[in-house]
Amino acid sequence: MKKIQFLFLILIVLLSCRKGNTSVDSKFYKQAREFRNSNNTDSAFHYYNLAKNDYLKENDSIGAAKSLVNMAIIQTKKGDFYGSIETSLEANNLLKKERDSTVRSTLASSFNNMAISSSFLQNYDESAQYYIKALQYANNGENKFIYYNNIGDVLILQRKTKLAERYLKLAILAKDSINYSRALNNLAKARYLEDKKYNPLPELYKALEIRTRLKDSLEQNSSFATISDYYESKDKNKALFFAKQLLTTAQKIKSSDDEIQALKRIISLDSIHYLMNFKRFNAINDSVQTARYKAKNQFAIIRFDVEKIKAQNAEKEVQLLYRNIGISAMALTLIGIFFWIRRRKKRLEQEKELLKQEKELEVKNTQLKMSKKVHDVVANGIYQVMTKIENQEHFDKEETLDELEFVYEKSRDISYEKSDSEEPVEFAEKIFKLINSFKSDHVNPFVRGNSLNIWNGVSDSTQNEVYQVIRELLVNMKKHSQASLVAFKFERKDDLIHIQYTDNGIGIQNEISYNNGLRNTVSRMETIHGQIIFDTQTEKGLKIYISFPAP
Repeated sequence: MKKIQFLFLILIVLLSCRKGNTSVDSKFYKQAREFRNSNNTDSAFHYYNLAKNDYLKENDSIGAAKSLVNMAIIQTKKGDFYGSIETSLEANNLLKKERDSTVRSTLASSFNNMAISSSFLQNYDESAQYYIKALQYANNGENKFIYYNNIGDVLILQRKTKLAERYLKLAILAKDSINYSRALNNLAKARYLEDKKYNPLPELYKALEIRTRLKDSLEQNSSFATISDYYESKDKNKALFFAKQLLTTAQKIKSSDDEIQALKRIISLDSIHYLMNFKRFNAINDSVQTARYKAKNQFAIIRFDVEKIKAQNAEKEVQLLYRNIGISAMALTLIGIFFWIRRRKKRLEQEKELLKQEKELEVKNTQLKMSKKVHDVVANGIYQVMTKIENQEHFDKEETLDELEFVYEKSRDISYEKSDSEEPVEFAEKIFKLINSFKSDHVNPFVRGNSLNIWNGVSDSTQNEVYQVIRELLVNMKKHSQASLVAFKFERKDDLIHIQYTDNGIGIQNEISYNNGLRNTVSRMETIHGQIIFDTQTEKGLKIYISFPAP
């Protein structure tokens, strides 16, 4: 269980409560802190950005770095993990005097934040390295116990339980009750994972008792999750009970991440209410992913707007410098400009009218072209099939169905032809909308990894082939598979883009029968030097693996 809200609190305390700070808080920094304390993170991010620029003007690298780390923390809280790591790295580049106590504490907070983001991205090796870096710069107080525990927690996720125990034995020396209970919970978990005969329940229940006494709901959720996982293979009723406790508390404190973790457990433990819980999980997960996607764009816009204002102010200073010279020159050329503008305006109007006529002609030609294609391909094809049925008493039903499917494929290709005037749309968004368009009361599609950076550099022609292949798989699923769950996983690795399709339908019986649609998927992948593999060995459902070169 990632206790992100508590870790943010620790990070913010580290940054804002230092004594003997050599950097004086700017007015923007103070405003940012007020917004942050009132949980208005968007405004806080904006003012930290303004404070950073102010500090840089004054050559105050420490103040700028503190502002950046606070911005990075907010990004992590909102789910912009890659952006958060970039912002922390920007802060680290400003912190050169490592002997300075404020520099060291700021670096510790920055590396801790990078570790949290890396953990959410499941980059556990990097996360552990960043926690160790944070430990190097931490003071000798209670903060070190937090870092010891965090390192142990990540090592448990990597199944390096022996090494995790070493750090957690240090973390359990903490005097603070929250830090102690957290270390106790994780140490018991590590010992049990190392030795299945070990009984972790006394420590786990003790940690839960401390957290309950302190009324720390977030920490209680960590205990509920750990105990539920322990009972999963021993007593499913108890495992389900603690998973439901986790869900109830998560709803109470409005923690979407904890709700997702709870529902994952409940889905596997409560088969009777599987569909209801899966729908809840899907809705919450979609909401979280959408919020994180919006946050990423929002923070980028805020930083861009501030930089834009900064550039505009610099431009105004230059304009003021040359204004007097410009006025004198303008007075001499006003008459000439007047006549030039008049003549140019007339020419532009003529060009505009000509362009309008060309556009109208282009639209008519496009409509004519599309009408001709519909007539030649669709109408003629259907008429041919009708004639065959009418004139042949004993016609081949399978052959006739294949002919109709061919006409269907051609008509669909025409309907999806791209207009030159079509406004560009992010390919990741197009893929998401395509898959989501097949969502119904009977089918739940799920998408993972379809981020913007997956498609960086992929040509329009390749994007089109991939789009058509995915659409064909979805159509095939809708027509034949009887699936209720469909998942697409996107990944960019080793100079290849990988797409994994999975459904829980009836699968492919015996050998694959390549209809026109499936044949098209194979030929399309060959066109872009990729491959498509149908896994027919799966006991239930269907898995399809697609890969093609990434630029």
